Amino acid sequence: MAREKINNRWRARAGRIFVFLLTTFVFALALVAAIFVFFGSPREKMQAREIAYMKLQYQILSDRLDDMQEVMDELQERDNNVYRAIFEAEPIASSVRKSGFSSQDRYTELYGYKTSDLVLGVAKKLDDVASQLYYQTKSYDALFEMAKNKAQMLACIPAIMPVKESDLSQISSYFGYRSDPIYKVEKYHSGIDFAAPSGTEVFAPGDGIVVKTESNHWGYGNMVTIDHGFGYKTRYAHLLKFAVREGQKIKRGQLVGFIGSTGKATGPHLHYEVLKNDTHVDPIHFFFNDLTPEQYEKILEQAELPSLTMD
Repeated sequence: MAREKINNRWRARAGRIFVFLLTTFVFALALVAAIFVFFGSPREKMQAREIAYMKLQYQILSDRLDDMQEVMDELQERDNNVYRAIFEAEPIASSVRKSGFSSQDRYTELYGYKTSDLVLGVAKKLDDVASQLYYQTKSYDALFEMAKNKAQMLACIPAIMPVKESDLSQISSYFGYRSDPIYKVEKYHSGIDFAAPSGTEVFAPGDGIVVKTESNHWGYGNMVTIDHGFGYKTRYAHLLKFAVREGQKIKRGQLVGFIGSTGKATGPHLHYEVLKNDTHVDPIHFFFNDLTPEQYEKILEQAELPSLTMD
């Protein structure tokens, strides 16, 4: 009987110990779970710090891309309104420069994360800048070619007077509607007349190729036509004789012929024309290598006065 009492007491004590240990274990487990839930594990804290640092780096990168976009916008503005204006080239449309990458598949792997919006924003900004940089590079390549052509064009464009003497009194008749010396009516005068003694030398105002030498007893008489390229041509009429031949390449300042009075002319003079894309333009505007601003103003004033042509 006594032995049974002792066994019962040990069982009761063991049961209490077991209940205590079980309760302690459950409480500890709940405490650990609560700590992990509300405070996070050391590993989670480290990951959270890494995520925060990554967000900071992405934000810094986004800000730098914004700065790069401002620089790119300024380059595009200069390209369209300065460089391309100098070379008379059409500006590149903003819709072309900022067309970017049309495919959205390139961003598929970036979706589905807590930081997707931030990462996507940076990725798209980077692609936009890269695309605009590509178009800007192509534009600069084109401008480089234009610059090389510009140097050649500047050598070819008529830029000096076709006679050596810079005395403006040699110009006897200007461009536009003038009185015809024979028919006594207003007629369109497609060039300007330089009055000078017969035999006065006539020079090419720019590099080019002689495309025609023509002799007639009427009209322009002995005439030379030079193709300077880039849409420019010049004509020299009423020459006494030629100093060039068809197909000959010539340089600015090279002798073309000599002033005479062949064809329909009332006296020795040079009838000089400038054509742009086969349309007559006022030769006065192509004397900029010979005239000072004051001389140019004076010649414009004289051009407004009525005059009698010599052909």
